[in-house]
Amino acid sequence: MAAALDQFVLVPENPLPAGGSCCVVQTADERGIRVAIWVPQDAGSGTVCIFPGRSEFIEKYFEVVKDLQDRGLAVAAIDWRGQGGSERELSDPRKGHIDDFAFYLKDIDALFKHLEAAKAPKPWFGLAHSMGGAIMLLSASRGERRLARMVLTAPMIGLHSVPLAGFAVRLVSALNLLGLGGRYLPRAGRSTPSMFAPFEGNALTSDPVRYARAAAVLIKGGDLGIGAPTVGWITAAFRLMAAMQEPEFGLEMRIPTMIVAAGADTVVATPAIETIAGQMRGVQAIVIPGARHEILLERDVFRSQFWAAFDAFIPGKSV
Repeated sequence: MAAALDQFVLVPENPLPAGGSCCVVQTADERGIRVAIWVPQDAGSGTVCIFPGRSEFIEKYFEVVKDLQDRGLAVAAIDWRGQGGSERELSDPRKGHIDDFAFYLKDIDALFKHLEAAKAPKPWFGLAHSMGGAIMLLSASRGERRLARMVLTAPMIGLHSVPLAGFAVRLVSALNLLGLGGRYLPRAGRSTPSMFAPFEGNALTSDPVRYARAAAVLIKGGDLGIGAPTVGWITAAFRLMAAMQEPEFGLEMRIPTMIVAAGADTVVATPAIETIAGQMRGVQAIVIPGARHEILLERDVFRSQFWAAFDAFIPGKSV
């Protein structure tokens, strides 16, 4: 398994926000997880914890970190196990793998213990994207209360055009039962990280500058990238998404949550997001028309709408 990285990968296009530090923390099951923290002396409004999506990495959120600092907030960020600068689950470091999304909850706990030791100012808030949003909903549904509020962008509650009762779900579940959980998905492999694909036709953002900036980090730090998910990862993802459709899911949630969905999302299912927001306690949803999946890497016309909603929900100083 690839060892965790204890430093940032820096490129001129993606400046490091002031005051940041990076280290590796150990989870309860002895995984090395890369975390970063920015705690300025005058951060009196609390700490925002960034929980990225699948295949993402801390450096991709440097601009967001700066946006949060401008709001008087301290910031922390994490690389989930199996991706970014964290320890991998399998011997092939390009495989994005997990057996069960519940393992990610150990990463959250390790981050929070690190924040306690660093005396990160409270209250703590969550800002999670896509897969990270699904993980945070799972965490909240199991009674997590260390966060005062959460904002989720395009959470992975359902996949676009992939019905949970469809053939694809049955196929990967069967492959997983046959002991092939560690294999790449059929017709996919180690050379398919999305940020290396051409900008034209990408499903993530309509902003070519921000798209190229994230790609530049991966070119410099190739070890941050992963390829396609494994059969085991997608099976675990489908299992969690199916659980989210159950009426009892979220009954234990006590964290006020705002979901910001993308109106032009072709990665996750925006209708599924709107549905679950209507049935879960303390959850509200808004949709940004025209935005693609990675709202925080979108053009300013879309990002400004996100930040207006964020500022109305998370207390901080006006910018």
